[in-house]
Amino acid sequence: MTTETNILLRHDNNGITTLTLNRPDKFNALSSELMTAVQSALDDIAADKSVRVVIIKGNGKAFSAGHDLQELMQDPSEAAMRALFRQCSEMMMSITRLPQPVIACVHGVAAAAGCQMVAQCDLAVAADHVKFGTSGVNLGLFCSTPMVAVTRNLGRKQAMEMLLTGDLINAEKALQMGLLNEIVPLAELEQAADELAHRVARQSMAAIRLGKELFYKQIEQGLEAAYDMASEVITCNMQTQDALDGIQAFLDKQPMPPWKDE
Repeated sequence: MTTETNILLRHDNNGITTLTLNRPDKFNALSSELMTAVQSALDDIAADKSVRVVIIKGNGKAFSAGHDLQELMQDPSEAAMRALFRQCSEMMMSITRLPQPVIACVHGVAAAAGCQMVAQCDLAVAADHVKFGTSGVNLGLFCSTPMVAVTRNLGRKQAMEMLLTGDLINAEKALQMGLLNEIVPLAELEQAADELAHRVARQSMAAIRLGKELFYKQIEQGLEAAYDMASEVITCNMQTQDALDGIQAFLDKQPMPPWKDE
């Protein structure tokens, strides 16, 4: 199934949903309208148990060049800016809160809030030509909100270098720094993202849902609190039918049964 709006495309195929940012003439700049469309799609997906994995990509020459600067300048008042950046933050947090894993499929350039979106996704695959950057500082606007996601992927010194210089980095460096899982030639990008999505989609969604939520909660905790939280979640996971069936099949040396996702 494929659905289209002017600015966002959604395609569903065998449990994998692809959301395509569709403002190619604006390098998929994250306007308020586009963020609203993405937020609505994520809200729908969160309640859709048929969706197992989400891929986010962009149409045209870029993944996303960041915020729409023309829109920012239409009303740069404090109230308007607070509302816009809060909207963006809520959309980014929705990616993390989504029960399903989200994969960024990146080509061209991912800058500022576009780089933020890549960092916010659970996994990321990029073409080997891609450039990444938190380039707002070059315009006098420090990438404060992109910083939140970027610093949760990169080491402190590496993140600060990106944020303070505004320099673009290539895909190889982004991989080394921890922003990406894999880089491939552009011609192989969509296939690589699809293959990764299928590798995740074949797992028990009951386990994936519990595991993703735990991952982001425990990483902000101290060691003891993280272990307390993890012990509780794995205890709950052990009560699911998928875990009971999967372990029994392993012990019996039998093929894994179809997941019940519960």
